[in-house]
Amino acid sequence: MRLRESFFQRDVLSVAPELLGKQLVRQYEDGRVHYYTITETEAYRGEEDAACHARKGRTRRTEVMYQSGGVVYTYLIYGLYWLLNFVTGPENHPQAVLIRGVHEVSGPGRLGQLLQLDGSFYGESLVTSQRLWVESGKPIGNAPIELSERIGIDYADKIWRAKKWRFLLK
Repeated sequence: MRLRESFFQRDVLSVAPELLGKQLVRQYEDGRVHYYTITETEAYRGEEDAACHARKGRTRRTEVMYQSGGVVYTYLIYGLYWLLNFVTGPENHPQAVLIRGVHEVSGPGRLGQLLQLDGSFYGESLVTSQRLWVESGKPIGNAPIELSERIGIDYADKIWRAKKWRFLLK
């Protein structure tokens, strides 16, 4: 069953760990449909979070983060890799979950390549998209979830680098 907007319109610190074990579904241009189990996420929470893209306020890049949860935020890093984020929370409270890994691949850049992401996914609804969405998946039960510090945010203040807002399904 496809996740509804209400799932994403909650605080990122609730959504990010609850995405673990969910099925990321991608329908490719040739009609193939693949299901990927989400195994790693990171939370980014608002303008106050010095690691969040919204830390500098509304920009062309971050505009989608100010929408209500349930849309895709993609962006290009190093001119090579499209990263996949899901906007969470209420409108005008910029939050997003970076999808860092699925069972098949680890690392957000590799995931973007696997999913064949590009800038056209920016702002796409996870509820109505025919290319990308999230389904409930199998309950993870008592599967251990590891918490750790976020990766690749050396530019942020120490207090924000120390937040254990990275979630891994073990």
